[in-house]
Amino acid sequence: MRAHPILIDALTSRPVSTGGVLALGNFDGVHLGHRAVVGAAAAKARELGLPAYAMTFSPHPYTFFRKDKLPFRLTPPATKVRLLKEAGADEVVSLAFTPQLAGLSADDFIKRILLDSFNVKHVTIGFDYAFGAHRKGNSALLHKNLDHLGIGITEVPPCRDAHGEIISSTRIRESLRDGHLALANELLGRPFMIEGEVLPGDKRGRTLDMPTANMMLDEYVRPLFGAYAIMARRVDDPVSWPGVANIGIRPTVGDNKELLEFHLFGCKGSLYGERWEIELHHFLRPEQTFPSFDALKIQIQHDAQRARNVLIG
Repeated sequence: MRAHPILIDALTSRPVSTGGVLALGNFDGVHLGHRAVVGAAAAKARELGLPAYAMTFSPHPYTFFRKDKLPFRLTPPATKVRLLKEAGADEVVSLAFTPQLAGLSADDFIKRILLDSFNVKHVTIGFDYAFGAHRKGNSALLHKNLDHLGIGITEVPPCRDAHGEIISSTRIRESLRDGHLALANELLGRPFMIEGEVLPGDKRGRTLDMPTANMMLDEYVRPLFGAYAIMARRVDDPVSWPGVANIGIRPTVGDNKELLEFHLFGCKGSLYGERWEIELHHFLRPEQTFPSFDALKIQIQHDAQRARNVLIG
């Protein structure tokens, strides 16, 4: 009898335990629809007495296929893993998305990945899940290949918002880019968050009586540039701080770097070198150019007061 190939997690390079209930998807954003798929896997796993897994890909397949170079991520890999576990997965498996995997037919994906490598016992998918080369795999193909083996498939119906529209990562990205933060957060089921390391800045915030910390935006989708009321915390620290942030290129300063620049109310000391999670809670205004630093200073103070009002009252 041929031994199963060892499945290796692309993020940790460690062998993965196999043989459980598997939720399939890209899960960028881990929005309400994604959580329903993972939750269904967790429920089935409890019923069968097996572990629940979520399988995703690293890097995101969109990075491999996309023609443009626009930043698009809602959640980087480490954040995605944490959110998927919070949604009910016991473990998260990240497959290395290589040209070889991209060229794998849907039938071969089922045989080589789901059966030979993972030894799957049950699968949960979203209503529109597609897989394999040219996205030819779907729920019907899963049933054709797995039903006769006694491997069940749970297809989770679309998750809809209060207006009856289907929740999707694409809608969330569009909402963020258009400045509809409240809608994006509603679809996510949580505030949109940017995680990153605080970098040394130009210390210009001190001249505006409001010291700020700077963070690169990396591959995150760009929310509409402007001012936001935020809650922030150090990674792995439960204590959150209210604050105000600007996302954009700071046209009055003129350096054209795309940055997240934030100030926290009541938090003292240097944050350089620390990793922080910045939650966007309220969109305050679009980015604009000011005629002078004095005008910029007045506006920043006004933004800070508005942020205090909406976050603290």
